[in-house]
Amino acid sequence: MNPCRCGQATEPGYVCRRQPNERCIAQYQARLSGPLLDRIDLVIDVPAVTAADLILPPLVEGSADVAARVAAARERQAQRYGALNLDGISTNAAYPAPILEEVAQPDAEGLSLIRDAANAMRLSARGFHRVLKVARTLADLDGEEKVRRIHLAEALSYRAHADRRPAAA
Repeated sequence: MNPCRCGQATEPGYVCRRQPNERCIAQYQARLSGPLLDRIDLVIDVPAVTAADLILPPLVEGSADVAARVAAARERQAQRYGALNLDGISTNAAYPAPILEEVAQPDAEGLSLIRDAANAMRLSARGFHRVLKVARTLADLDGEEKVRRIHLAEALSYRAHADRRPAAA
């Protein structure tokens, strides 16, 4: 979604004609309820593309490479849930919470991180489980059997971004 009505409040040098940028952003984003936002797993700022961005050299990892990593991760997930005899479940997003603790059990450092973050960020039970699902997916994309601290930190960073919503004044 846009950060505000016009979508330009976060652009450098832009001054909203209606009110200060921060207040405009807060009022616009306050229209979304907390329970709705709790169901969104990944929140990422995507700034406007500049002319300088357009002349950058291509990325090292191309679309075909990413597609291959995603296909390998999905295959890993399908095998994992097939071995658990879970009919109709082939992705991390679809598995139920009781199985989540089994398949997304973090390492000791990750467990400490998620425990502290859950308290500091006041994660709901839904938010906690969604962070674990995203972390499990990130581990699958890295070809890791165990969810590590790095995967949880990245998953939490996507959730933390959503929690930085300013309050409407």
